Amino acid sequence: MKAKNCLIFGGSGQIGRHLIRKLTQNNYMVTVVTRNIHQKGYIIKTQANAGYLSIVEASIFDENKIRKLFEKADICINLIGILFESRGGNSFKNLHSIFPTILAKLSKEYNLSKFVHVSALGLNEAIDSNYAKSKLEGEQNILKSFPRSTILRPSIVYSVDDNFTTNFMALLNRLPFFPIYYSGKTKFTPIHCSDLTEIIFNVIKKDFDINILECIGPEIITFKEIILKLLNLIEKKRFLISFPLPIANLSARFFELLPKPLLTRDQLRLLKYDNVPSGKYKTNFDIGLSSKKYFDHEVKKYSYMWKEGGQYSTEKYNLDKK
Repeated sequence: MKAKNCLIFGGSGQIGRHLIRKLTQNNYMVTVVTRNIHQKGYIIKTQANAGYLSIVEASIFDENKIRKLFEKADICINLIGILFESRGGNSFKNLHSIFPTILAKLSKEYNLSKFVHVSALGLNEAIDSNYAKSKLEGEQNILKSFPRSTILRPSIVYSVDDNFTTNFMALLNRLPFFPIYYSGKTKFTPIHCSDLTEIIFNVIKKDFDINILECIGPEIITFKEIILKLLNLIEKKRFLISFPLPIANLSARFFELLPKPLLTRDQLRLLKYDNVPSGKYKTNFDIGLSSKKYFDHEVKKYSYMWKEGGQYSTEKYNLDKK
């Protein structure tokens, strides 16, 4: 049987790398599009054996070049997304709405068997967030353009390669106190990157006829609980200070001046809303794809990097000896 060809956008991120390995190990041919092959190529090419992986350098908005890639594709997967808008960079609308719509239309034009688009959980209620509005607009356009699409809405995705747990542990390691927003009561259902990869793979392999699937981990954890868990894992004690909203907005405005802001006002608005299943759509558990990895156990495997002694810490040595 002829191996299926998967066309992936956003293959150099944590989800992309896990997914490339999973697909190629199961005899899928993968083509990854990157805007800078010199910067990202070395990361991507190490994820699969030669012969299973092709890397193409192209602007994601160069429709003529991208169109040619669809001629050989069976499945298209979009993993591209941003958490904040940078000056001179792409906007939420460009990356979350316009670009996915282009991919959906091309998927329909070339009669692909599936278009998988990774969006985000907790969008419907966050009507005051530009991030959420752009994601929702993109989802609506995708389903109008190509009804055979599957949109995955994951909660926070974490792993050793993330920008979530690693950034928080770095900050908790350095700062004497840490700000808590909305009293730290916002709920999350964090999912490990390998569990999400398994879901994406099975959605492709089994060709589930689902338009929107909410992807969640096996536990619900509040924002404050996440911070306390991370502090425990790196064996640090810090003052957790609840920031009133005016001060939180002021600090977010300051952070926005940084090249990679720790928090933006738009992200602050998102934090008002729980990041848990909406009840309107099926979750991965409903279709028999349970998430198996728990937050504490997985983060513990790499938390030693922010502990006293780093890789030579006592607990790291004991963990390796088991």
